[in-house]
Amino acid sequence: MLRFTGASQEQFHKTDGVLIPIAPLGIEHVAQILAHLLALSEHDRYLRFGYTATDDHIQRYVAGLNFDRDEIYGIFNSNLEIIAMAHLALIKDPGREFSSEFGVSVSAYARGRGYGARLFERAVIHARNEKVYQMYIHALSENAPMIRIARKGGAKIERDGSETEAFLSLPKRDLDSRVTEFVADQYAKTNYSIKEDAKRFWSFLAKVKEIRDGVRDARHQAAE
Repeated sequence: MLRFTGASQEQFHKTDGVLIPIAPLGIEHVAQILAHLLALSEHDRYLRFGYTATDDHIQRYVAGLNFDRDEIYGIFNSNLEIIAMAHLALIKDPGREFSSEFGVSVSAYARGRGYGARLFERAVIHARNEKVYQMYIHALSENAPMIRIARKGGAKIERDGSETEAFLSLPKRDLDSRVTEFVADQYAKTNYSIKEDAKRFWSFLAKVKEIRDGVRDARHQAAE
């Protein structure tokens, strides 16, 4: 069993280094979410879902995502492919204290850059702003990256065989958490728009080159 002790707000501040654009994902990103998860290796799927998820399992998981209730976040590369994503499931049952569950995955080639920790921090901010002050994390005991994230969050770790669970108490929301989320969302939206424009520009240049090459080939054939 892995349990978080009460942690101060300072433990959840953004890590040092370059600000990472983390974008809230919606129904329009389903194809990119599916592509990211299907690209995970068999072992990575096992660590992410707690079992060796087949393509069918992943397709059903993505089809069942509730974008109205939950918050899903993604980090995109320059080709607008998701290289890291997190799912924060919000549980707001009447008569019970609100809680949430967190899961994360990072593409193999993008690991070692702290993306998992950044996604965790982003999820914590949103949960707090939704007045959800309990977070649950289920991980296999061999999932070292997730356990490291838990430790950095001020966790007291106790393993129970092959599985690990975490119950994290979050600080109350405040002006800082609300401003932080607003700024993070605006930065991510701006970054995504820039990448969209750049992708369209390079696509346009590729089409222009294709047309020029076609015209040149046609002229050569006509001259022969």
